[in-house]
Amino acid sequence: MKILIVGAGFSGAVVARELAQKGHKVSVIDSRAHIGGNCYTKRDADTNVMIHTYGPHIFHTNDDEVWDYVNSYTTFMPFENRVKTTSKGQVFSLPINLHTINQFFGKTFRPAEAADFIGEIADKTITDPQNFEEQAMSMVGRDIYEAFFEGYTRKQWGLDPKMLPASILKRLPMRFNYDDNYFMDKYQGMPKDGYTPMFDAIFDHENIDVRISTAFTEEMRDGYDHVFWSGTIDGYFGFESGRLAYRTLDFEAFRADGDFQGCAVMNYGEQDVPYTRITEHKHFSPWESHDKTVCYKEFSRAMEPDDIPYYPVRLVDDKEMLADYIARAEATTGVTFIGRLGTYRYLNMDVTIREALDAARAFLAATDAGEKPPVFSTHPM
Repeated sequence: MKILIVGAGFSGAVVARELAQKGHKVSVIDSRAHIGGNCYTKRDADTNVMIHTYGPHIFHTNDDEVWDYVNSYTTFMPFENRVKTTSKGQVFSLPINLHTINQFFGKTFRPAEAADFIGEIADKTITDPQNFEEQAMSMVGRDIYEAFFEGYTRKQWGLDPKMLPASILKRLPMRFNYDDNYFMDKYQGMPKDGYTPMFDAIFDHENIDVRISTAFTEEMRDGYDHVFWSGTIDGYFGFESGRLAYRTLDFEAFRADGDFQGCAVMNYGEQDVPYTRITEHKHFSPWESHDKTVCYKEFSRAMEPDDIPYYPVRLVDDKEMLADYIARAEATTGVTFIGRLGTYRYLNMDVTIREALDAARAFLAATDAGEKPPVFSTHPM
């Protein structure tokens, strides 16, 4: 079969490779001038620092097969994300841990003492949190919420935390020990030479043709038996029911001699600081040595039509619109919607790869059986 894949990020790359290895002829197109989607990396011409062009992507997973998969295409180096944040003129460690608690309250709690203390200051009147703010107040109380979460959340999402679902905070860890490793996954690392060479290796197959700087047009559909769409689901249907809401990011790069902040990620939780964080990219490759440094100030805002979508907002109005697009998709033949944009869900890289592997295998099984392939890699709702 002849397959068209729209998007050269992880979803498109993994599906392309899986189908190509089974003998299908696969064309991959991307409107951007490079492969890799938002995971695209490149060397800075002035400093030779490896730059995560669209913001840092730190690989972490508990999925053995996914870890083996990415390591089959590149070498991963150990990397643990240790985030810092500024608040009230001090620097604290995230996620909230025993050091954070003791420093913030001027205490020397042991683990059990800290847990009891947090239990005492948490708002016990909130038994069924209905939004982000209520979830935070019920977990850590007002002081910690206002210092570390409220301002950052308002900047990141452009919304009052009362308007955001409680589930956003439920996935953030809090620890009563001194472990400040942001992730707890079994496998954590960074590709030694950046993500772009890994995409080069995945696409390196005789049955795969990749065309960058190439936008999808309706006329393309006629030349293929099936389309895998990793663009926005509303974009596929020409935004006929409206545009789903996304947050996008702006980056303000600056360079300096030496070491600017001593860590890879420094959050700025206070609302009067306009950016959410500063990332210092040479610290994402600690096995390298650089005399100079490159940093990004990161600003979050509502996405406009020509912007790059990053985070789906998924408020009530979005879900109603999404339901309409899902119905349209399920009535459509010859297309499978994949990935973060195709299913309007925030996905970590490992989940994106897992779902792409599963989608490719489901497609192969369905076509072998003469059945209709699944419409979604994972159902958006």
